[in-house]
Amino acid sequence: MPQFPDLPSEHAFVAMALMLVALYLFARDDIPLEFTSIGILAALAVGFSLFPIVVDGRRTSAMIFFEGFGHEALIAVCALMVIGQGLVQTAALEPLGRVLTTSWSRLPFLSLVATLLTAGALSAFVNNTPIVVLLLPILVGVCLRTGASPAGVLMPMGFATIIGGMATTIGTSTNLLVVSVAHDLGMERLGMFDFAIPAVVAGSIGILYLWLIAPRLLPDRELELADSSPRVFEARLQLAANSPAVGHRLADAIAMTHGEMKVVRIRRGETFLYPLPDVLLRTGDRLRISDTPTNLKRFEAALKGTLYTSRGGIVDENNPLQAEGQTLAEVAVVQGSALDRENLRYTQFLDRYQLVVVALHRAGQEILTPVEEIQDVALAPGDVLLVQGSREHIREIKRSPDFLVLDGSVELPQTKKATLALGILVAVVAVAAFGILPIAVSAVAGAAVMVFTRCLDLPTALRAITPSVFFVVVASLALGRALLDTGATQYITEIFLALTYGAPPIIVLCALMTLLAVLTNIVTNNAAAVIGTPIAISIAQHLNLPPEPFVLAVLFGANMSFCTPMAYQTNLLVMVAANYKFSEFVKVGVPLTIIMLVALTWLLDAMYL
Repeated sequence: MPQFPDLPSEHAFVAMALMLVALYLFARDDIPLEFTSIGILAALAVGFSLFPIVVDGRRTSAMIFFEGFGHEALIAVCALMVIGQGLVQTAALEPLGRVLTTSWSRLPFLSLVATLLTAGALSAFVNNTPIVVLLLPILVGVCLRTGASPAGVLMPMGFATIIGGMATTIGTSTNLLVVSVAHDLGMERLGMFDFAIPAVVAGSIGILYLWLIAPRLLPDRELELADSSPRVFEARLQLAANSPAVGHRLADAIAMTHGEMKVVRIRRGETFLYPLPDVLLRTGDRLRISDTPTNLKRFEAALKGTLYTSRGGIVDENNPLQAEGQTLAEVAVVQGSALDRENLRYTQFLDRYQLVVVALHRAGQEILTPVEEIQDVALAPGDVLLVQGSREHIREIKRSPDFLVLDGSVELPQTKKATLALGILVAVVAVAAFGILPIAVSAVAGAAVMVFTRCLDLPTALRAITPSVFFVVVASLALGRALLDTGATQYITEIFLALTYGAPPIIVLCALMTLLAVLTNIVTNNAAAVIGTPIAISIAQHLNLPPEPFVLAVLFGANMSFCTPMAYQTNLLVMVAANYKFSEFVKVGVPLTIIMLVALTWLLDAMYL
C-alpha cells in the first residue's frame, strides 16, 4: 500500500504555497513576468529573513535567494541571447535563407521537410527566435507568390525549432537551467551532446509528423497581407478666405473636424510652423495632413479649403489620391525590442521609420479601446502593426532587430560582418563542446567579441537580454532553493511516488515527463524546469535508479511547448503571421506532444534504465 507522507514543516508549507502563487501569476498574461519574478524574490527574501530556515542545525541567510543573479546558467543564457542577436543583426544566416527560397520555388513538398530539418538543426545551437525571424518572411513570401496556404507551413516550422532546441545543452535556456541545477545537486554534469541521441531520434519522428500529417490538420487560409486595407494618404489642405478656420486657433480647426484631423505641419508662405494648438490660422495656410481618402475629403468640406496632393496637384475626380510607390507590410514586435512594453508615440515610430501605422492587432484581435489611439497602446511581443510606406523604408526597417517584417518579399539584408558573427558562434560551440571552457565562459567571451568587433552595438546587445527571461530565471532558482532547503521537494517527491506506487520505472518516468509537459504549456518553461529538476533527482534516489533519465524527463517535458500559443514566444510569432486560432494549436500540438512523450519515454528507458 502506498504511504503518504506526514504534513510538511511550516517553512515547507509556505514554500509550496508560494510556488503555487508563482505558477498562477506566471500563467497570467496581464501581469508581466518580470513583475511576478521580482515579487516572488522579494517575498522569499523578506519572509525567510524574518523566519529563517534551519538546515542541518544551522540558520541559513536569506541572501542565498540572490545567488541566482550570479548563477552560471543565467550568465550563459544572457550571453547566448546576445550572440543570437548578433546573428540577426548581421544576417549571418542570410545565405541559407536564399538557398531555401530557391528550393521552395522548385520543389515545395520536399522543401517543407528541408525547411523543418534546417530549422531544427539550427535551433540546437541558436535560440530559436532568430531562426523563426529568419524563416517567417521567406515562407510568407513563398506562400504569397505561389498561392499556397501559410497555415500548413508556419506552425510546423515553429514547432520544428522547439524540437531542435531539445538536442543540446545550449539549445534553449531551459536546457542550460536543468543541466546546471542538476549539477549543483550533485549529478555529474551533462555534456553538450550527451542527450542528443534520444532528442534526435524522437525529434525525427516529430518532424515526420509535422511534414506529412500536421499540414493536413490545418485549414487553407490566405494571408491577410492585402492591398484592400484602408490606405493612409498625405495631402495639403489650403485654407481659403471664407474658411471658418481662418482667424481661429489650430485646436479650433481640429474641433471642426470632430477632433479627427491630424496636422503634421503648417506651411505659411516659405515658412514651416510646428502644429501647436494655439497657432492662429491665416488665409493661404497649407496644413499637411494624413488620413484615409474619405476622411481627407470630409476635412476639406468642413474647413472649406482646397485639398492638394503631396506633389501639388488639386485632388478631384480627375486627379484622385494615388498610392504610388506605397506598400503595406505586417510588422511583428519581437521580444526584447525597443517597442516591447512601449508605445509608438514614445518611441517616435513615424519619425524614425517614416512608416504610417494603419492598424494594430494582438493575436489576431483588434485591441484598441474606443478612447484609445494606436499611438498610445503599450505594445507587447507578438503584436502586429499593419504599416504603410515606401518600399525603401520597409526595406530599411527589415534591417532592424526590433521587428519581424512580413511584406511578401524574400529580400534579406546583407552585412559584411555576417561571416564573422557565424564564426564567433562556431567558436563558442566548439570550445564548450570539447570541454576547453565551460559554456558560460565561452558564451560570455563570444558575446564580448560580438560587441568589440561591432557585429552589434552595445545598446542592441543589452536589449537582447530579455528582462522577463532574466528575472524568471533568478526567481525560479530562488524558489527552487527554498523548496529544497525547507524539505518541500522531499514532500512533493513522496506524494508523487505514493501516487505512482507499484508502477514500473518507465511509467514513473512517463508520468514525470507528462507533468512537466502540461506545466510548461501553462506557465513559463524555465520555472517548470527549475522546480522539476530537484524533484527528478529525489525520485531517482528513492527508487535507487540513476538520476539522468529523470532529469532528462524534466528537460524534455519542459521543452514541449506545443499545445498553446502562449507557451512559447515563437508560437505567438507564427500565430500572428498566419492568423492561427487557439484551437489549431491544440489540434496540432497535442498529438505532437503525445508522439514525443511516447518516443522519449521509451528511449530514456532503453538507454538509461
